[in-house]
Amino acid sequence: MRSGRQNASGGIGVTALVSIGIGGMVGGGIFSVLGLTVQLAGAGAYLSFVVGGVVAALTGWSYALLSVRFRDRGGTATFLDRAFGTKVAGPLNLLLWLSYFVMLGLYAVAFGSYLAALLGLPASGEWRRVLGSAVVLVLAALNLARARVVGRAESLLVYFKLAVLLTFCVSGLAFIDTAQVAPSAFPSPGVIVYAGSLIFLGYEGFELIANASEDAREPQRTLPRAYLISIGSVIALYVLVAFVAVGNLTSQQIATGRDYALAVAAGPLLGHVGFTLIAIAAIVSTASAINATLYGTAKFTYLMARHGELPEHLGDPIWNRPIGGLLATTVGTLIIVNTVDIEGISLMGSAGFLIIFAAVNLAAARLPTAGRAARSTALAGAAVCVGSLATLTGYAAITAPRQLGILAGMLAAATVGELLIRLRGRTTIHPPTPDHRQAPE
Repeated sequence: MRSGRQNASGGIGVTALVSIGIGGMVGGGIFSVLGLTVQLAGAGAYLSFVVGGVVAALTGWSYALLSVRFRDRGGTATFLDRAFGTKVAGPLNLLLWLSYFVMLGLYAVAFGSYLAALLGLPASGEWRRVLGSAVVLVLAALNLARARVVGRAESLLVYFKLAVLLTFCVSGLAFIDTAQVAPSAFPSPGVIVYAGSLIFLGYEGFELIANASEDAREPQRTLPRAYLISIGSVIALYVLVAFVAVGNLTSQQIATGRDYALAVAAGPLLGHVGFTLIAIAAIVSTASAINATLYGTAKFTYLMARHGELPEHLGDPIWNRPIGGLLATTVGTLIIVNTVDIEGISLMGSAGFLIIFAAVNLAAARLPTAGRAARSTALAGAAVCVGSLATLTGYAAITAPRQLGILAGMLAAATVGELLIRLRGRTTIHPPTPDHRQAPE
């Protein structure tokens, strides 16, 4: 493992880090849940994206503090281990790993659905699973390359995706029906807040920057900027996309084609060409998110294994890189893609990430070097995560109680897995020295 000083002279810069963050955020989320958000919040849908963005921005501040303090390929796992110890961090890290499987599965199925529709194949049939599995395997192979190669690939994917989405937004602004986005048409504030909690799913990928922090060049400068730029850019993009979609179509029109809301919204503006462009953007976006998530979770799994929170063989470096974790994550994702119905699970996947992010905010608040303002911001981030989680679970308890069973199953699996590891005996493999994990004061 390389030291922070070595990383300072080379590695990933701001552009590649921002690409990883945006690639993780602007993935399947905006394409798969926009329709549901508009259906719930109507004219206020774009404000719901602001609500979700506030949760992401507060949590991103905590990630920036922790990423500079502890630069390690484990990212979130390192933060939780350092703050709470393995007894608390163990099940949380297992929950995070399971949540990544769900997210990767969601992105892969969305990729398969859009590609199947573009090719004229049944988008709801087995083709989406076949194509989703194929993209996971291809991008896992890409992630066997060095970190800088991944960063360059992310840049190409992100720029193309953003160009298509911005084309949709710019072309649609001229045709906005102001009555459809006016405050008088807003639903109650509670509905807007709930929809914002739901759309948080589209923001969760920013934490992948933390997994790349060990490879960051000039980390004290590049890491905070990367979080700020990536989260701020995605908030602006999501708000603009939702504003254009709501302003050009009624909620009923978008709800009719909820799974393809952006493609439906592009139809009146750009015709069949618009549908094709949005479908291509969806394909590139989900591929980008899979790429960034695989890159981050490979490092995350490696650290967990070396700390005894997963089987120790996953911590054995191959060619001095965490390939075992990458392969394990790939296998887990393929199982999800081919055996689980992803539809509806995204709500509980978001809940899993909110639990983890609440803990990360608390970890940042416990930093001894954090000032009063930083500590207060971190505590506010924890509070909004808990509030969003309560909103999601409360809604699910009323409308879809079986989804609570999915979350309960994930929590139970994480807890039982941690207990089994303790009973077997936790094995720590060559723990990194503090100099390799902690930023210089």
